[in-house]
Amino acid sequence: MTPTWTGRWALVTGASAGIGVALARELAAGGANLVLTARRQDRLDKLAQELASTYKIRTEVFAADLAQPDAPQHIFAFTLAKGIGVDVLINNAGFGGYGEFATSDTQRLLDMVQVNCAAVVHLTRLYLPQMIERRRGDVLILASTASFQAVPFISTYAATKAFDLLFAEGLAEEVKPYGIRVCALCPGSTESEFHEVAGQSELAAAMRNRETAEKVARVGLRALAAGKSYVISGAANYLGAHSQRLVPRRFVTRITAKMFRPSSAKRA
Repeated sequence: MTPTWTGRWALVTGASAGIGVALARELAAGGANLVLTARRQDRLDKLAQELASTYKIRTEVFAADLAQPDAPQHIFAFTLAKGIGVDVLINNAGFGGYGEFATSDTQRLLDMVQVNCAAVVHLTRLYLPQMIERRRGDVLILASTASFQAVPFISTYAATKAFDLLFAEGLAEEVKPYGIRVCALCPGSTESEFHEVAGQSELAAAMRNRETAEKVARVGLRALAAGKSYVISGAANYLGAHSQRLVPRRFVTRITAKMFRPSSAKRA
């Protein structure tokens, strides 16, 4: 990956924690300059200073909340004002929510769709014309192993990630003639703040073989550089995602419902 993006600008969303931080570090190690964006300014500043000092790259920071519909346009305006041509767009920002849909907070569900889907489409639409004009560019979209089936009790999250996977695969074929690569990265359970933010602490504690964010980031960037339209991180995750094709979809949904059912729902 080192010669692939050396000296070019990469924009990483959700760069304040987890896989976003790992992706930023991996890109910086390869010599890419970085625009880091997330909600938490203090974390972004600290990471930007660390990476600039360690890898002698240029960094820019722009705090934004992608739950706000106008946030992608503000990010784009920031890079335009700085004269930055983004060659690598990392649509990493996203979050989940765990629990029964009927009792979940309505605004949180809508924000999830906004961040995981609408912001991805909006940012990609803003930056892709520049890439097409330059006849080069790369887009990595964070999907999930949840992209491959319905998952009760995280139904909205799984649906947003299915959207991300199909969006990435379709777009990858569409822009290939322009020399642009698009890849969906599909991790399984990963060591990050994701489960805690999603309210899945009890479920996360029961999960084994969680991958590190660093490993997931390397898998995603290597797949992007290789021109793959999607990649599933981890052999077990790959087998799990594809073996379900051998059984009826309803059966898979029933099994995942048993796995994900909250303890409160089990007692009800």
